[in-house]
Amino acid sequence: MNEPKDPEIGVPDSRPRFAARTEDWIHVRRSRRAIKSGKAPDVIPYIGYGSTEWVRVLGRVLFLKPSTPEHSRLRAAVAQVQRVRGWRSFTSLHVPHHPVSVSIDGQLVTEVVADRGGVIDAIVPVSLSPGWHTITLQTAEGEPADTPIHVLDPASRFGVISDVDDTILMTALPKPFVAAWNTFVLAEQARAATPGMPVLLDHLLGAHPGAPIVYLSTGAWNAAPTLTRFLARNLYPVGPLLLTDWGPTHDRWFRSGREHKQRELRRLAAEFPDMRWVLIGDDGQHDEQLYHEFSTEHPQNVAAVAIRQLSIGEAVLAGGRSKAQLHRSVSGVPWVYGPDGATLQDELAALGLV
Repeated sequence: MNEPKDPEIGVPDSRPRFAARTEDWIHVRRSRRAIKSGKAPDVIPYIGYGSTEWVRVLGRVLFLKPSTPEHSRLRAAVAQVQRVRGWRSFTSLHVPHHPVSVSIDGQLVTEVVADRGGVIDAIVPVSLSPGWHTITLQTAEGEPADTPIHVLDPASRFGVISDVDDTILMTALPKPFVAAWNTFVLAEQARAATPGMPVLLDHLLGAHPGAPIVYLSTGAWNAAPTLTRFLARNLYPVGPLLLTDWGPTHDRWFRSGREHKQRELRRLAAEFPDMRWVLIGDDGQHDEQLYHEFSTEHPQNVAAVAIRQLSIGEAVLAGGRSKAQLHRSVSGVPWVYGPDGATLQDELAALGLV
């Protein structure tokens, strides 16, 4: 991979690499303090998905002390969580390159290893029937943790991919501040669902039994437990969250959220080549362009694109409304627009998708 160049002098820019080394230096010292305080590597599992021949296992390894408020707060299945500020999810400390055992439906399958950020994202070969299964992740030092995993039916041809911020979760904030506000400041129970969106997603999946839903966001994995509880609290359908990791790497200051979404869309198209997805997003910034590019590259994989139009106030704050008509007819994929879930449902019903 080419190193980033300083735009003024044309030489490799060592600043992101230095930031990554600094982050590692700080992490080593925080890890020592965590161990001294009685914390040990434990795993937080996330909802996964897969086929009858493989599953994508998702989770994160953190230093946690068992049977404490921190431990229960990060377990997404815990429903009784009081007013928790988002920043608390970022006070936990990840464990890089730690082994984790994987069991499915009570049977030990394999062992996987977390990445530099403590994230588990691994493909595990299996032989499973379509439907929902239970996956159990466990470190040698920690407690077993269960989460559902959706195995898609090979005959399934329909699915839903939805953005999160400003699509199913209302923010009304300038885009540069959305992630920071939702992640660090807003209490979990203060997050508001976009009107009509839970019903829309429920009806879409109800019209296509066994269809999967995937929530695709530029948010950090640290926020996964919070977002999972938000989805459950607001009666959104159960599905995996595909998030990203923040912070410096060896070649850049921060990871690109746009590239993350592009990569995941293309990955889903490759993993399920016969699947046609309804892509749901908003017109605040990048969703229209991303979905336009994907539907142009993979028109056979897109059933429709549904864009939530932000209100005038929200659109101004979000950096300007995209040109609504720009992408409608380029790829032959139908595009629909509406300010809420009810309007989008009517538009998709007219296409025979609901």
